[in-house]
Amino acid sequence: METVTVVEGPGPGCEWSAAGPLVEPVSAITSWVFVAAAVVLVVLRRRAGQPVPWAYAVLVAGVGVGSFVQHGPDPRWSDAAHDLPLAGVLCFLAADAVAALSGRPRRWWWWAVPTGALLVVVLAWPRAGDLAQVGVAAVAALLLLERARRRADVRPRVAVAVGLLTVGGSVGALSRTGGPLCDPASVLQGHAVWHVVAAAALVVLAPLVTPTGRPPGRRR
Repeated sequence: METVTVVEGPGPGCEWSAAGPLVEPVSAITSWVFVAAAVVLVVLRRRAGQPVPWAYAVLVAGVGVGSFVQHGPDPRWSDAAHDLPLAGVLCFLAADAVAALSGRPRRWWWWAVPTGALLVVVLAWPRAGDLAQVGVAAVAALLLLERARRRADVRPRVAVAVGLLTVGGSVGALSRTGGPLCDPASVLQGHAVWHVVAAAALVVLAPLVTPTGRPPGRRR
């Protein structure tokens, strides 16, 4: 009878990978912070008496589910599960910033169509898909900064969100396999830190999201 040897070692995110229900346990478990973030932003909007941006909330929760799929069981379709909601959040934020800057109501196809196009690229050309997502993230960040430049009332939130993403992204990058902060056996993983910080940033940005079908006006 042939013996199958399981090869263990650090994955691309540094965390020690092994066969089992969760390939990268710490990153898999912390993925659920995005689902918690979606619940928090819905509660905060309701308490403030503001319309709930359900599409945004679902996309944020989807990031957590997709991330868990990739870092947990990691099936063959995990890239699509991970990248689709992430691309959706990025495109949504970019579209919402365009709506706020132009004074027009946000339309669902402004973010849904680019998200679908990104998914095709991700599935057909994974490397190009990764680069495309970086490009969309840069566009969304620039649009948010332009929104903050034009309106003083949104500057604090944008500054906090950008600061969180900068710190979290730096920790995540330095913690990748081969990086100076990489420790495969540690419970504190840089990619897990990125999950928590990114989820917090999405909650911070939630009050800026404009209701679908309504002009942005002076909503904060």
